[in-house]
Amino acid sequence: MINILADENMPYVSELFGDFSNITFKNGREITPQDLKDIDVLLVRSITQVNETLLAQANDLKFVGSATIGTDHIDKTALDNRNIAWSNAPGCNAIAVAQYVLSALINLSAGQQFNLQDKTIAIVGAGNIGQKLSALCDVLSINHFWCDPILEQAGAQGDYRSMDEVIKADIISLHVPITKTGDYPTYHMFDATRLAQLKPDAILINSCRGDVIDNIALAEHMKATPQFIAVIDVWQNEPTINHELLALVDIATPHIAGYSLEGKARGTFMLYQKWCEMTGQSIDKSLTSLLPVATVNAINLENEVQFDDIKQLVRLAYDIRDDDDLIRHFGKSGKGFDNLRKQYKVRRELSALIVNAKHEADVALLAGIGFNSFKI
Repeated sequence: MINILADENMPYVSELFGDFSNITFKNGREITPQDLKDIDVLLVRSITQVNETLLAQANDLKFVGSATIGTDHIDKTALDNRNIAWSNAPGCNAIAVAQYVLSALINLSAGQQFNLQDKTIAIVGAGNIGQKLSALCDVLSINHFWCDPILEQAGAQGDYRSMDEVIKADIISLHVPITKTGDYPTYHMFDATRLAQLKPDAILINSCRGDVIDNIALAEHMKATPQFIAVIDVWQNEPTINHELLALVDIATPHIAGYSLEGKARGTFMLYQKWCEMTGQSIDKSLTSLLPVATVNAINLENEVQFDDIKQLVRLAYDIRDDDDLIRHFGKSGKGFDNLRKQYKVRRELSALIVNAKHEADVALLAGIGFNSFKI
C-alpha cells in the first residue's frame, strides 16, 4: 500500500485511489513540509504551493498530481531535480468554464437587454477553454475571434487577431495562464492604459488568473466609466479580495468557474490515469460510473427551440446569479471566500440534463451546446 496526502476538497480520491493506498486528507492551504514525510503521492489543487520549502522533508515522494489546468503553483524544476514525477489535468474544467461564461452572458443579456448575436466576442487565449467557448459561439451563431499570438505563430488554424482588434470588441473573455516574461506576458495584461482603450460599454470577463487584470486599475476604470461591465471570478490576492472592486463589478464569483462536479471529477480521474500509467496498473474504473444522476433528468420541448428556451435551460443547469449573491454576502473575508469554495454546491454541466426535442435540427443544436439531447 502507498501513502497518499490529498487536498480535502478533491472529489473521488477515495473511490479512485482507495483500493491500493492509505489516504490522508488535509486543507490544501495548510499542508506543511512535515506532512510530506513518508508520503508517496501528493494530490493538490492550485491553492497549494509545491516548492522547495514544501518538499524539504519529502523523503519518499514519487508523484505530485494537481487537479488543475494551470501549473504556476508547481515548481517543476524542484520536482525534476528530485526525480519526482508530476502531472496536472489540462482541459479538465474547460467545459465548465465555457459554460460559466455562457451563463454570465445569458444573464447579462437579459438584464442589460441586448442580443448576444449582435455582439462580437474576443476570446483571449485559444487553449482548451478558448476552444470550448468558441465552439459554443459557433453553435449559437455569435460572432467571435481568438487572440493568441503564441498559438498563431506556431501555425494554429483559426481566426486569430491582434490585441488592437481585441480592444474594439464588445465582449472580451480571458483564458490565459499567468506569465511575467517572454514576448507576450499576461501579468497585468489589462492595466489602466489598456482598460482606457476599451469601448465604454464593453464587457470584460476574467475566469483565468486574477493577476491578468490590475484590480485597482479596474476599480478606478469602473468608477469613471459607469456603463462598463465586468464579470470577475478570479481576483488578485485571493482569498483577500478587493472590496471596492467587488461592489463595482456586475457579476462576481469566488474562483469557481471550473467547479462543476464533472470538471472536478475529471481532474481527479486524469491523475488516477496518470498514476496507473506510471506504475503499470490497469485502469479498472470509469469517470461516468462515479457521477450521480442529475436531479432534473429529462425535459421535453414540444415546440421549435428558441433562444429564450436555451437561456432558461442554461439557467436551470447553472444560474450564475446564485454564486454572485453568495460572494457578496459571505465572501468578503479571506475565510469566507475560501469557505465558499470549500463548501461549494454540487453544480452539474449541461450534459447532466436530458433535453428532448421534436426536430432533428433542434436536437443537434441542443447537443452542440452541451445538453444530452434526443429526438422525441
